[in-house]
Amino acid sequence: MKRRALLALAPAAAAAQPAGWPDRPITLISPFLAGGSTDIVARILAERISPRLGANARVIVENRAGAGGSIGSDWVKNRAPDGYTWLLASASSHGTNPAALPNVTPYDPVTDFSPIAVLGDAPMVLAVPYSSPFRTAPELWAYARANPGKLSWGTSGAGGIGHLTGEFMRVLAGGFNTEFIPYRGGSAVLEALAKSEIDYALEVLASSAPALRDNISRGLAVTTPRRHHLFPDIPTMQELGLEGFNISTWNVILGPRGMEPGLVRHINAQINAVLTDPLAAQRLISAGLDPTPGGSTPESTAAYIRVEVAKFRDIVARAGLRLAR
Repeated sequence: MKRRALLALAPAAAAAQPAGWPDRPITLISPFLAGGSTDIVARILAERISPRLGANARVIVENRAGAGGSIGSDWVKNRAPDGYTWLLASASSHGTNPAALPNVTPYDPVTDFSPIAVLGDAPMVLAVPYSSPFRTAPELWAYARANPGKLSWGTSGAGGIGHLTGEFMRVLAGGFNTEFIPYRGGSAVLEALAKSEIDYALEVLASSAPALRDNISRGLAVTTPRRHHLFPDIPTMQELGLEGFNISTWNVILGPRGMEPGLVRHINAQINAVLTDPLAAQRLISAGLDPTPGGSTPESTAAYIRVEVAKFRDIVARAGLRLAR
């Protein structure tokens, strides 16, 4: 089943708020450093959802970063399933990490958690320095095939969403050899690209947007099937001949395994309400996340993660990646 079809399932009727809950602050774990796109999304959600949970309800964001989101995710896995600890999981923590690093990812992305809701997704972008001789993605691919090892590229970390996106592109573009350089974060990748220290990069479109607008770098293709409203002139990978190319970064809300189903449905309903609030939706879009149209259910959230993990495992197998942290 296609990812959007899974999320198109109508949200279930909201469960009544459990009596006495919440009677203390709720902790929303952001498993990445403060100030990044995931952290910004977490803080927008915490601010907008708190009033919906009660007059005195508070959702507090706590950063537990490291290992591509795995450290914070593992911490949440081991909390009590009482509704007072949530996780803002990502395509890295619950998609690419389990797929590319199964031996060191200390949790199952679905069965070790209580899936609650999908917040949204956003495309990646293939970008080159603005001074690059490559004006189109096919030009870059043709040069890479004809000149093995001559080009270098970077993403934030090995085994993350950008890395697997670049490997999938390499496979579908006919196979070529380029030097991969992992960086500690997206800002370091964009700086290296601006200085022409690498020839191309795969990064989140929203993070790359300022450099694209300021003609510091040039976007050659986005990774989702449709062009993005922020940069409608950048073609999609599929338009350029890479049939079936559909990769995005995403965020979902999870809790520890074993949460009471009625509580899960109540939180899900409040998250869906936040996503349909025009002001909250616009702030999420500005932070680089396109809210899920029509919301999600706990069941569709679990199915969404399963589909994404299976897709990334297929990419790892097709690219022949052997990674270790």
